[in-house]
Amino acid sequence: MFISKKYMTAFMSFVISVVVFLPSIANACSSCGCTLSSDWDSQGYSTHSGLRFDLRYDYLNQDQLRSGTGTVDRSDYKPPQTKEIEDYTVNHYTTLGIDYSPNKEWGINLQIPYIDRPHKTVAPTDITASYSDVSGLGDIKLVGRYQGFTKEHNVGVQFGLKLPTGNTDDTFSSGPEAGEPLDRGLQAGTGTTDLILGIYTFGGINKDWDYFAQGFIQEPLNSYHDYKVGTSENVNMGVRYMAYKTVTPQLQVNFKTGEKDEGAEADADNSGGTLAYLSPGATVSITKQLNTFVFVQVPIYQDVNGFQLTPRYTASFGIHYSL
Repeated sequence: MFISKKYMTAFMSFVISVVVFLPSIANACSSCGCTLSSDWDSQGYSTHSGLRFDLRYDYLNQDQLRSGTGTVDRSDYKPPQTKEIEDYTVNHYTTLGIDYSPNKEWGINLQIPYIDRPHKTVAPTDITASYSDVSGLGDIKLVGRYQGFTKEHNVGVQFGLKLPTGNTDDTFSSGPEAGEPLDRGLQAGTGTTDLILGIYTFGGINKDWDYFAQGFIQEPLNSYHDYKVGTSENVNMGVRYMAYKTVTPQLQVNFKTGEKDEGAEADADNSGGTLAYLSPGATVSITKQLNTFVFVQVPIYQDVNGFQLTPRYTASFGIHYSL
């Protein structure tokens, strides 16, 4: 069925209004996940049509125990305790991204993550640590976009879903908690279908500098087995220097806030927070079609609820191929 540009523009304007006027909300599990846009073209921040592939690896070693805006000295909480005292959660994310734009106005992006997550913690009333190692497919994201609002095609909206494809019933592998279910926030998937809505803009500042800015929310549409992950809000902004032929230095600022998780299976008191990161990086052109990228994301502000593990840095690198 043909839909006129007039009605499509009106619909997209409505979506933008929804995103802009929704209240400020946030992401749970304070520092799980990386928010930067590693390669602008693979995320759709361009006017080029065609098919693009992105293979990215993110490393987050959450070994810093924090509460509020400060760190926690574990020696002050020798076991047994009435609360859980986590030691580390090491996150390895390998994500395949597939992006297709049939023209300058429309595009779709598919993100397929594989997760490997070793974890060590001392549960309430336990004296010794318990261990787990989750590995497998995570929750897949499918996000469409429309950027036909201006003749430059540099302002757009994003709309899509996070699908409940990740496992939700992993257990501790050893220690006093062996065989017991892992916290829901540590599972490969949330079990929920989440709505993703966003807005973005990109363009040139001058002949040497480009910019982009993006804001999006992720809102769970349901709960699953007495668990509902907290709603998240993300804002990313960045510039890149285009004067070099093969190397493109970039700098991003990433903001992430989150509501507490909900439900009987949620660790609500130890979820949610507000985070800000500074992310320098670079893209290196190998051929006209093949690029590689590397980023380091460093926290510059962290305010978490309860006791939560956070990383001292996040490392991301990958390759990008366009047809």
